[in-house]
Parts: sequence; C-alpha cells; structure tokens
Amino acid sequence: MNRLRVGVIGAGAWGKNHVRTVGTLADAELAAVCDADAKTRERVSRQFPKALVTGDVAELLGAVDAVIIASPAKTHAALALRAIEAGKPCLVEKPFALATKDAEAVARLAAERQVPVVAGHLLVFHPALERLRALLQAGELGDVYYLYGLRVNLGQVRADENALWSFGPHDVSVALFLLGEAPVRVAAHGHCYLQKGVEDVVFLTMEFASGVLAHVQLSWLDPHKERKVTVVGSKKMVTFDDMEPREKLRIYDKGVNRPEYASYGESLAVREGDIFIPKIPNVEPLNAELSHFVRVARGQEAPRASADDGVRVVRVLEAASRSLVAGGTPVTL
Repeated sequence: MNRLRVGVIGAGAWGKNHVRTVGTLADAELAAVCDADAKTRERVSRQFPKALVTGDVAELLGAVDAVIIASPAKTHAALALRAIEAGKPCLVEKPFALATKDAEAVARLAAERQVPVVAGHLLVFHPALERLRALLQAGELGDVYYLYGLRVNLGQVRADENALWSFGPHDVSVALFLLGEAPVRVAAHGHCYLQKGVEDVVFLTMEFASGVLAHVQLSWLDPHKERKVTVVGSKKMVTFDDMEPREKLRIYDKGVNRPEYASYGESLAVREGDIFIPKIPNVEPLNAELSHFVRVARGQEAPRASADDGVRVVRVLEAASRSLVAGGTPVTL
C-alpha cells in the first residue's frame, strides 16, 4: 500500500509538531506544508526538503491525499470546508470552530460528501485517559459523583483567544469522553487581568443529566504548571496527572460507606484503602492521534473524535462564553 500523502496547513507554534510527527509515520509521508509566514516556510523547507512548501492552500490541496488543519483557530471552519469540498479527509485542530453554526456546517458537509473528519481532541488518545475511561465503563469507580480538572501555567499569553478557548477544548473533550454524555447546563466565571477583553483565568462548571458535576480551572496566569483531572466515584477515586513523567494515573481505593439501612444520626464511615499505580504505555498522544488519522483517511477506522464530537465541544464552549459575558449566569444547552 502506498504511503498516504499528508499535508499540514499551519506550521507555527503547534502545527510544527504535526509537521514533525507526520514525518515520522511509517504509513504516511509529509507531502506538503502551507503557511502564510515566509520565515516559517523557509524553516520547513530546510527541515523537509522533499515536501512541497507553499503559501497557497489550493496548491497544497492538489498535492495531498489528506489534510491536517493547524492554522489559527479563526480559519479552522473555512479551511475544513475547503478540504471537504476537495474530497480530502481532514483533521481539524482544537478548537474545531469558534461558533456552533460553523462547526455544524463542517459536520454537515462531511456527512453529505462522506469525507472523514477528525476533531483534534488530542487527550482522547492519551493512554492514561484511555485506561481511566475503561475503568469508568467497567464500573470500577462505582457511581461517578463529580470530576474536576486543572489546566494552568504561566504563559503562553494569547491575544487572539482567551483561556477558555485556548485550554478549554482539552478539558471539555476529556469530560465528554470519560462520561459519554454532553452537559445540560454550563456556567463560567473569568477575568481579564493582562489584556482587555481576553480572560486570563476561567472557572468552568458543567452539569450533566446523570447528576455528575464537572469543574475546570483554566489559566495562563499562575505560578504552577499543572495538568490534572480527578474523578470521584462511590467506590474509588482516580487522579490523572500529565505532569508526572511516569506515574500518570493513581487509583485510590477510598471513599465513604453509606449503610443501606442507617438509623437517624448515624455517621457515615470513611474507607481508607490502597493506592494503585498502573503501568501506562509510553505512547506519545500526538503520534497515536495522527496514526489513527491515517487509518481513518484510508477508511480502515471510524474517527474516535468525529466532526460531531467537535460540534459538541464547541457548543459547550460557546454556551460558556455566553455565561462569561453574563457574569457567570448558567446557560442551558
């Protein structure tokens, strides 16, 4: 089987990682890179002399079998539509779009033209989160009560999107991936400390029909660099810490025992058990995501994060944005 000719649109801050990773895939080749910046094109040309390097999207689309869209967020939907119209399977980086109507347009055209589209929800390919999801689906944690995420750092400060749209797609997609449902209500509080109109810190809360509550803290104005998700269940609790080099997942056999028949005033008993640290495969999520995209583009697999998943995440982010403007008033989806 011939190697899939992959093109990357946008080779900047994050796109350069797509360019690098595509170049390492056994079943694909980096056929073309498109970027509006001349200095970026010069850099890519030196690193990958065999690839077509251009500033023209149409030229790239004519030279590839599939496309990765890693350009600025405001261009994602329009470029995805162009790729689909050209019949090219595409992976659209997060955020999938900046408005629900645009995300829906991409998903609708992809379905009509039967062109595979993958939403760039990178963390659903993280082996530790795959293991956590398997634990949830097997009922190992019992009933899920709530989960919370922490995604904070000092920088990179952005002017074109706030912390919600920059960091939020990761944690919203993780919550939906783990729980297997979309929230019914969201609320968001935030503040603009460094730049007018750009929230540096956002506290996002999602309520689910199952009764699960999810809370996420997002900020690029923080002394710590943390990437954590904690899930609390009736039987066990689990923490995913992506900053840990090896022990990324910890399973706590602890909780609160609720007697089936309790007398009035009887106290609940706290259960303290062992902490289990499972061995997690050392797989780079981006490599796993792009390898999956190659198989999707060939028709060998269905997208793990589909265009419809992209729509669901954008819908949550858009509702959260409305809540931000309204001072944290909950918004029903």
